[in-house]
Amino acid sequence: MQSGATARIIRRINRSAVLDLIREESPLARSEIARKLNMSMPTVIRIIDDLVMADLVRWSGNWEATGGRPRSLLEFNSDGYAVIGVDLGGTKIFGTIADLGGNIQKEIYLPWEAETAMERLERLSELIEQLIQYPRPADQRIRGIGIGVPGVTLADEGVVVWAPSLGWRDLELKQILHDRFNLPVVVENDVNLAALGEYGFGVARGASSLVCIAIGTGIGSGIVIDRQIHRGFHQSAGEIGYLPVSSKSLGKTYDNFGDLESRASGLGIARRAMGILKELDLPQSPQGITAEEVFSAAKNGDSWAEQIVDETVDYLSLAVASISAIIDPEVIVFGGGVSRSAAMLIEPVRQKVKGVVPVVPKLVQSSLGSRSAVLGAIMLVLDTTTERLAISEMI
Repeated sequence: MQSGATARIIRRINRSAVLDLIREESPLARSEIARKLNMSMPTVIRIIDDLVMADLVRWSGNWEATGGRPRSLLEFNSDGYAVIGVDLGGTKIFGTIADLGGNIQKEIYLPWEAETAMERLERLSELIEQLIQYPRPADQRIRGIGIGVPGVTLADEGVVVWAPSLGWRDLELKQILHDRFNLPVVVENDVNLAALGEYGFGVARGASSLVCIAIGTGIGSGIVIDRQIHRGFHQSAGEIGYLPVSSKSLGKTYDNFGDLESRASGLGIARRAMGILKELDLPQSPQGITAEEVFSAAKNGDSWAEQIVDETVDYLSLAVASISAIIDPEVIVFGGGVSRSAAMLIEPVRQKVKGVVPVVPKLVQSSLGSRSAVLGAIMLVLDTTTERLAISEMI
């Protein structure tokens, strides 16, 4: 690698490290930043001047009281910019505008109607326009747009390869939205964004590694290692819904729902419940039953529901054991709609996995709920627009 290119990479790494530290630990004095990062003071001063000029860092107006020469402190300029985040679910569209500190200024939640694929794209654009027009502080600029998509995406290109619930295939979403709004745009799998949101603002804040398991209509997971989303060679890392739950699952083809997903997702739980109710000749609503109702019945001591929940615990325990053995994350976060019943899942799963793998990661319920993906959009937009680069990415 040529010396000029090496120098540029080192500058990016140093700038990223300084911004990360200030965002996570401010207010800080320049001398403290230099000490914590083992950088020279001239390097820190140059980077700080650049970050202040970019409105990402500001002088806090506070002074460090050390008994010696007073030193002014720096802080992350969290309200200097806003980010638009949109989470495109299979049944809803949820959009927010928030500052870089994760403070949501406006949120809009809409159910999908019976739109075509292109009508959904237009509705997404209309939602973004509404959020752009929402009143903000006069000096606050929009830094970018982050979109979470329930499907396979090519993050670098911003292309939605396949999102069945939206009817989008090979859609150049990043380019379409950039052309319309003239703002930086990032497109990412929705569960990957949720994992990044939990890292940046949620229950797994600052974890060295985490896996976010989203249990809703389907099941997916997002993997974050050293703050970076791990996407895998084929951009499909974390597709745990396809994990086989037994040897009987092998040799079959799963085009839509995977084996684990067909059993332990919200839809899978509901289908199994309807099957057992029919088998036991028990009454059920013409509208069917939801996973939430199954967990409620189990709490009330209904034996058929307790059986469904016990089986669900077994399926999720197999997934957690596999994740723990292969990735060994610091934290596993349970998110998604079914995670509202996490109290009935997490401790039983922990007990099932204990002893099966060398170490059981910390198992926790999402603290962000439905906002995890839109808050993850803030992290991804910030990292993309600042060209964040860490040493771990160079190894």
